[in-house]
Amino acid sequence: MLAAGGVSRSMWVSIPSLLPCKTQNSDARTCLPRKVVHKSRSLSRFSALPLRRNFSIQTHFSLRASSSVGTAEYAEEPSTKVKFQKSLSLPGCESSMSLLGTGYREKVFAIIGVKVYAAGLYINQSISSKLHAWKGRPVVEIQEDSSLFNSIFEAPLEKSLQIVLVRDIDGKTFWDALDEAISPRIKSPSSVDKSALSKFRSIFEGRSLKKGTFIFLTWLDPSKLLVSVSSDGLPSSVDAAIESTNVSFALFDVFMGNAPVSPSLKTSVATGLATVLSSE
Repeated sequence: MLAAGGVSRSMWVSIPSLLPCKTQNSDARTCLPRKVVHKSRSLSRFSALPLRRNFSIQTHFSLRASSSVGTAEYAEEPSTKVKFQKSLSLPGCESSMSLLGTGYREKVFAIIGVKVYAAGLYINQSISSKLHAWKGRPVVEIQEDSSLFNSIFEAPLEKSLQIVLVRDIDGKTFWDALDEAISPRIKSPSSVDKSALSKFRSIFEGRSLKKGTFIFLTWLDPSKLLVSVSSDGLPSSVDAAIESTNVSFALFDVFMGNAPVSPSLKTSVATGLATVLSSE
């Protein structure tokens, strides 16, 4: 979503803790993914429950290696204590990407907020050159401007969402929750869309996803999405390529649209964008 030279190679994001929680240390290291054999404790369908929206967010996005949280190589999402690399290269991508913002996904069971995963959005640094129209805009305007996020999606440059699970969950439950957010955004799915959704589903069905599992959803361009899952650090290969513009956009809208499943992530990304654009 941003163009070369626009975003610095070194940046960090900080979001203050909302609820005390168990530390999750997920330092990323490159290694071969291996089949998960642990029994997972399945959650009930978390997608059907309302999101908890009562929170306060502050985010810092620096163009130089700076340090409030983490080191020059990692940034910590404070609410879950999950660490994200500030830049990374992924299988199937030609360029490295930089971390723009982090957040978490929380579901409310009864009156208890349960965190399901932390998430970080990475972008190709070249995307910023396509966003000059929003230079100098305040965070609130950026966050509410769907045309800006549409421009990021439409840029034929890599952007990737990293999801890090903070509890065990079975693959079917994860997919069902994701599908319940994606499918309503596709009003009249074509045969291509249905095939893409079926392929997407097959990645997760019958698969146990343990705490600490990495899931990367990487948009190469508006019509092509790469999915990589690893239970032990950064993935070394791509699990599947999903080719459907409607499915790709619906997934992007789930996280960066007007009703995001992780408001904290979108707020953090908007703050990061505002900082980057004001520095150019």
